[in-house]
Amino acid sequence: MIVVSDTSCVTNLLAIGRAELLRGLFGEVVIPSAVARELRVAHAALPDFIREQSVKDSSRAHALAIEPLDEGEAEAIVLAEELHADYLLMDEAAGRAVALRCGLRVVGLLGLLVRAKQQGLIPAVAPLLDALERDAGFWMTADLKRRVLEQAGE
Repeated sequence: MIVVSDTSCVTNLLAIGRAELLRGLFGEVVIPSAVARELRVAHAALPDFIREQSVKDSSRAHALAIEPLDEGEAEAIVLAEELHADYLLMDEAAGRAVALRCGLRVVGLLGLLVRAKQQGLIPAVAPLLDALERDAGFWMTADLKRRVLEQAGE
């Protein structure tokens, strides 16, 4: 399975000390160079299951970055296309919309947590949602939180 990630899923899981969930779900996660640079601003070291890979078509990534996407989002989309990734991990609405238009399968952080519970990697989603809000500054509406907990069976 090939999984490419933007910054948000990785940095939020690192902030709450649960990045190993990515390894449990996917084995390896590939990030483009722009995402690696963004991550290293806040995290001195990245887990060994996160592999950096440069995009081949940098001009396409630059063109996408002209839309409402940042460089990391644009490179993640292009790398996911180039690698024919099974999933692109991305939370930002604008990036998700572009990725979906490109035919990519997108999963966000909250979807990852539901999957982790379904696969028995975590006993409950609620404590991680609380940690994300408290420790990572992750914002979600009360309605979204309720829907995620419903999906998780909590």
